[in-house]
Amino acid sequence: MQHYFIRRLIMMIPLMLLISFVAFSLMNLVPSDPAETMLRINNITVTDEAVKEARQTLGLDKPFLLRYALWLYALLQGDLGKSFLSNQNVWDEITQAFPATFYLAVTAFAVIFLLSLTLSLLCMLMLNSLWDKIIRGILFFFTALPNYWLALLFIWLFSVRLNWLPSNGLEQKSGIILPALTLSLGYIGVYVRLLRGAMLNQLQQPYVFYARTRGLSEKQILFKHILQNSLHTSYIAMGMSIPKLLAGSVIIENIFALPGLGRLCIQAIFGRDYPVIQAYILLMAMLFLVGNFVIDWLQHRRDPRIKRGY
Repeated sequence: MQHYFIRRLIMMIPLMLLISFVAFSLMNLVPSDPAETMLRINNITVTDEAVKEARQTLGLDKPFLLRYALWLYALLQGDLGKSFLSNQNVWDEITQAFPATFYLAVTAFAVIFLLSLTLSLLCMLMLNSLWDKIIRGILFFFTALPNYWLALLFIWLFSVRLNWLPSNGLEQKSGIILPALTLSLGYIGVYVRLLRGAMLNQLQQPYVFYARTRGLSEKQILFKHILQNSLHTSYIAMGMSIPKLLAGSVIIENIFALPGLGRLCIQAIFGRDYPVIQAYILLMAMLFLVGNFVIDWLQHRRDPRIKRGY
């Protein structure tokens, strides 16, 4: 088991280096000069001398590979540079914005897991009935809707017309309900189909036939045997939802005015704050890699076949 994870960690190193190289290269691919951008953002008159001094400050006068090596060395020490807009450390801005995004992602994941599990069990209990088709049809409808349009619809209905829930910010505890529900509805239909399909596949397995011959009821077979094996097959897909939710909350956070990473990223894009954009891309990619590693580790612990090398 130790050798397995050592190999996995070794495989992650070149991927992390490639991601960091791509994130760093983006600043050099933009049409505008980052030095001029920094001067304009800080309301400094753009002159040849000011641009030259700014390029020296940013290290843009050095060769590309040397700049990348220096940036990577600073990155390993936790230094992501300074923001053009706020002149603060990028790491400080990210740590201030991350809790709101993480809170939203975890809440949305809890909604996804509970509703997906409940609805997929209902579909199995009423398999091929009218209610099974209605549930799947409604979920397919919500999956097809763009989440930004759904967010505006929820604000109009629950905040403007009914005045039940706040439409922006996290000052009230109920402020997380609408953004979490909006973010999760697009995933629920996918995971209900995934779980339902996995459970239908498990119905054809020999252990279900043997359980019936032992006199177990269909509900006992479903809850005690089929559900556990179906969750096992869907483990990786559902576990990778948290990195997806962290990366996919950009639009939702801006619509509901949440002080998270998504809003910080949009502000950085409109303000051409390249250090923040670099850090955001790098952070999201690292979250996917780390999330994949953690899920792989959990799957390795749960599945005895992987431990035996199958």
